[in-house]
Amino acid sequence: MSEKQPAVTQATLVKKAAPKSDYKPADVSPQRRVQRTFAVRLWSIRHSRLLEWFYSRFADVFLLLHPLWKGIGYGRVEAPVKFVEKRVKGFMFDCRMCGQCVLSSTGMSCPMNCPKQLRNGPCGGVRANGNCEVEPDMPCVWVKAWEGSRNMVHGDKILDVQKPVDQSLRETSAWLRVTAQAAAARETSKNQQNTGASA
Repeated sequence: MSEKQPAVTQATLVKKAAPKSDYKPADVSPQRRVQRTFAVRLWSIRHSRLLEWFYSRFADVFLLLHPLWKGIGYGRVEAPVKFVEKRVKGFMFDCRMCGQCVLSSTGMSCPMNCPKQLRNGPCGGVRANGNCEVEPDMPCVWVKAWEGSRNMVHGDKILDVQKPVDQSLRETSAWLRVTAQAAAARETSKNQQNTGASA
């Protein structure tokens, strides 16, 4: 009885045909994830409900600090807040600092970790074991996003269609942007209520 041979992929053929040398690139992945562990990222997805609860409280505190951020100037606090945000989210979610964070809508799985940077669901190349077609050792970001979203109170937000990434916002603070937008929405709502009351 003969064993079934695994299918040979185009990537394998290209690798075999490449000239041999002693040089081995330290990091051949465009996403800088070669031979990395995904343990913390997977922990975050498994505990997405807890992180959703924590983020909701954190966002409320940040919004309470809006007068402080506004008084100092959002532009002035951007650098220190971004420094902290990049380290915290980088450690927890392997964040790419796109500036348009949608973790609360994607089961705490960052879609920017997808090598194709797909923002609205997986490509057609997810492997049978749930891993990425581009990086076979990495679990598909969107398979994990679905798993994480099923644990969350507002997990159905994964069905919302996300806008394309605005590259001009890369390396900016999503925390400050969300806070400023929430403060503006609150102010608009308050003005409309006052206008309605005086009419």
